[in-house]
Amino acid sequence: MKVSQLLGKRFKEKPAGCEFDSHILMIRGGYIKQVSSGIFSLYPPMRRVTRKIENIIREEMDRIDGQEVLFPVVMPATLWQESGRYSSIGNEMVRFTDRSGAPNVLGMTHEEASVQLTRDAATSYQNYPFMIYQIQTKFRDEPRCRGGLIRVREFTMKDGYSFHTSQEDLEQYYERCLEAYHRIFARVGVPEVVAVKSDSGMMGGSVSHEFMLLTGIGEDTIVLCDSCGYRANMEAAECIVTNETVEERPLEKVATPGVKTIDDLCQFANITAQQTAKAVVYQRNSDDAYVIAFVRGDLEVNETKLRNYLGFEIHPALDIDPESGICPGSIGPLGLPENVIVVFDRSLDGCNMLYCGANEDGYHFGGMSMKRDLPDAKLVDIAKTLEGGICPVCGKPHLRISRGVEVGNIFQLGTKYTKSMNMTYLDENGERQYPIMGCYGIGVGRLAASVCEAHHDDYGPLWPMSIAPWQVQVCALNPNKGDVQEKGDALYQQLQDAGVEVLYDDRTVGAGFMFSDADLLGCPLRLVVSPKTCGRGVVEFTSRDKTIKMDLPFGENNDFSAVVAAVKEEIAKRMAALNG
Repeated sequence: MKVSQLLGKRFKEKPAGCEFDSHILMIRGGYIKQVSSGIFSLYPPMRRVTRKIENIIREEMDRIDGQEVLFPVVMPATLWQESGRYSSIGNEMVRFTDRSGAPNVLGMTHEEASVQLTRDAATSYQNYPFMIYQIQTKFRDEPRCRGGLIRVREFTMKDGYSFHTSQEDLEQYYERCLEAYHRIFARVGVPEVVAVKSDSGMMGGSVSHEFMLLTGIGEDTIVLCDSCGYRANMEAAECIVTNETVEERPLEKVATPGVKTIDDLCQFANITAQQTAKAVVYQRNSDDAYVIAFVRGDLEVNETKLRNYLGFEIHPALDIDPESGICPGSIGPLGLPENVIVVFDRSLDGCNMLYCGANEDGYHFGGMSMKRDLPDAKLVDIAKTLEGGICPVCGKPHLRISRGVEVGNIFQLGTKYTKSMNMTYLDENGERQYPIMGCYGIGVGRLAASVCEAHHDDYGPLWPMSIAPWQVQVCALNPNKGDVQEKGDALYQQLQDAGVEVLYDDRTVGAGFMFSDADLLGCPLRLVVSPKTCGRGVVEFTSRDKTIKMDLPFGENNDFSAVVAAVKEEIAKRMAALNG
C-alpha cells in the first residue's frame, strides 16, 4: 500500500472532545471517523488491525473445537419473549416493528439465537458437547458512549456458546476457554490482561469471569490481592471486615439537632464512622416499595450485590414520601414501618456499640447492639470492599483497588436459556434433559483500542507485530533526488514479493512530516531510503519502539535481498515472542 493512495488524513492537533489517548491517536492517525454518538466507521488502518485480531480469535476458537457460525443482526421478538428477556432488558435493546407490524429487536447479544439454531440439530446426547461462535456486528443503545471505541453503541464482537450434558463437562471446557483467552490477549500484545471474578448480570449463570486491562481510564473497579493473586470485579468482590467487640451499654436515645449525615453524627458524638450504621434507601422498580440497606458507616452499598440478593430491580429513592414513616436524616433499624424491606450487611456482625438513626427527626440511638436489639436480623454481603480490606482467599488485609477496561468475558450460564426456550436432548437412558450452556465474548474494537491505550507514546501507537496495520513502512525521503524513488520502488516491490506487509510512503513531503505520519501509523519496523543512504549503499533500519537502529547494506542493481531477509527475521522474532 502506498501512503499517497491511503484513504484518511493524519494531523498534529488534539481533536476536540477526546479524553483517552487511544481515542486521540485513532482520530489523529486516520483510523476511525465518528458517524454519530457511539457509532464509527473504520478507515483501512483500523480495519486491518481488527481483521488481524479477528483472525487470532478464530485460530484460538478453532483450536478448542469451536465451529464458526453467523447469527442475524435482526431477530424476531418472539425469540426474546421465549427466554423472558424481551421485557426484562431495558432501553439499551432496540425494539422495532417491520412493515407487517411484527415486533423485532437488534441483536445486542445472541444467546437466544444460539439456542434457536441448535435445538433441532442437537437432540441426542451423542451430539454433545459442542461450541459455536460468531464474529458479528451488534448494537446496544449505550447511554454513556465515551473514549472512541472503548464504549460504543455499535460494535463488533466475538461471542461463543458451548453446550454440555453435565456441569463437570462445562467446567472442563470453561477452563479450556479461559486458557484460550489468555493466549488471545498475549498474541495481540496485551499479556497484562487479567481474569477477574465477576457478576453475571443480565446474562445469568452462577460463575463468570471478566478479562480486564488494568488502566486508569477504565470504568470498572477491580479488586486485587498481591499476596495470593485473588482478583474480582468490585461488583462481585466479597467484603470482609472485622469489628471490635466492646462492653455493651443500654440503648439510649440522644438528641442530635441538625445532624443529618454520618459525618455530622461522627462530629457530634466524637466517634468514627465504623461506630455507626448507615441507612441507604432504594425503591423496587415494579411498585416503588421502599428497600433500606444498612451497612457499617464507613462502607458503601454494592447495588449489584443488593439486587442479586433481593432478586428484583431497584433504584435509589431520591424523594421519600413524607407519609411513608421513613425519616430522612435519622433512619435506623429500630421502629421502621412494617412494609419496608430491610437488608443488613454482614459488616454489622458483632457490633454492639453503634450509633444509628432513631426514626425521629433530631434524634439518634447510641449503644445499639445487633445481637441484643436485632437478634433476628439476617446478615448478608451487600457492601463494597475497601482498599486494604481482607482478602477472602488468603485472609490478609492486602486488597488493592484498581481500574480496568473489560475486553472479554466468559459465563457458565447453566440451563437458563435451554429451559426457557425448551431445548432438550435424549440422554443415554432415553430421558429428556436440558443442555447446560457456557458463553464466551470478546469485543474486537474495544480490544484494538485497549492495545493502543496500553502501548503508545506521545507520537502515536506502538502496535504489536501481530496486529499492526502493516509490518514495515518504507519512507522515501526526497524521492525526486538521485535514484531515491527508483530504489524505494524496488525495495517496496521486493518486500511485497517476499510476503511482507509493507506501507510505502512515496510522497514528496518533508522528513518531519513523513516521520510524524509514520509514528501515527505505528508500523513496528521502518526502512528509510534517502539521498544520503543511497550514497552509502545502505537502508536505514529502525523500529517504532526505538530498540533497533542500524544500517542494512544492499547489493548492486537494486538487490535488496539482504535487507528483506533482515526484516523477515525481525518480523519472525517478534511474532514468536507474541505467540509464546
